[in-house]
Amino acid sequence: MSSRRRRDAPLPASAAGLLRFFEDESRGIKIRPEFVVIAGAALIAIVTILRIIAPI
Repeated sequence: MSSRRRRDAPLPASAAGLLRFFEDESRGIKIRPEFVVIAGAALIAIVTILRIIAPI
């Protein structure tokens, strides 16, 4: 075993090096945060309206 450690990218000075930021593009679906918040709020509203209209 080698006593040297290999680092791919330098760590930020904040948070004692616990955070690591990657600038590489990743694969997957790209969704804007605003859409996620609006979709969540719409889902909550729909479920609330359905519970009022047709209580179980």
